[in-house]
Amino acid sequence: MFDSGIGGLSVLRALRAELPQEHFIYIADSGHAPYGERDEAHVLARSRAIARHLIGQDVKALVMACNTATAAAIDCLRADHPGLPLIGVEPALKPAVALSKTGRIGIMATRSTLASARFRALLASQAARASFVVQACDGLADAIERSAETGDTTETIALCAGYIRAIGQFRTKQGKIDTLVLGCTHYPFASVQLRDLLGPQVQIIDNGEAIARQTRRLVASAAANESGASSAAEGSVSLFTTGQPQALQAAASRWLGLTATVKTLYI
Repeated sequence: MFDSGIGGLSVLRALRAELPQEHFIYIADSGHAPYGERDEAHVLARSRAIARHLIGQDVKALVMACNTATAAAIDCLRADHPGLPLIGVEPALKPAVALSKTGRIGIMATRSTLASARFRALLASQAARASFVVQACDGLADAIERSAETGDTTETIALCAGYIRAIGQFRTKQGKIDTLVLGCTHYPFASVQLRDLLGPQVQIIDNGEAIARQTRRLVASAAANESGASSAAEGSVSLFTTGQPQALQAAASRWLGLTATVKTLYI
């Protein structure tokens, strides 16, 4: 699995809970981040390079733990590697529509995700069922990454407060926004700050658990064609980055309790 940085750890957390016996390789492409503020060609090129590297490690499935990378590259990667179970992520609009009582939903995502054809198609598919307020959250993923290393969430809180104000009024009353979709895998690591801003009544939705369930279904399907029993032992986690290892090391320890040493990749 890979992300532009540490955000995909929110997906890794869900995957480890759903598939505790599997072994995971996590790549943070921090040396080429942020994806969310880069053009689509850059994200596609990086996604292809990382996919080639991971497939060379004989992986049984590939999770693109990044909304921006999914929007830019998943169709191309599926065409490049048709035999590989490939799982992407997208903002959880359908679950949000199902949960919302007021029919007004806020979406926080990166600028690249919101500008992608894939997201526009997803939004159009749900437009008749609810009204959506979308907000590009420039700088928020980077602020969350910095907070992982320092423990200082001041910048994250300020950015979240500004973007929440920009989206509009959150209430459970008719005509107000009662559900917030976190459209970037980094953003669940700001859920405490967002909850403090929104209060207990507003629904906050990310897609980690749904991704984990889909991965389990695809991995189980692929395993049905393999012989041999699976191990009952807990799976391992290997952590890699194309940038400086400190942020991923700190985030994995702070948020997932992982002590594995982060290794640097040059791809």
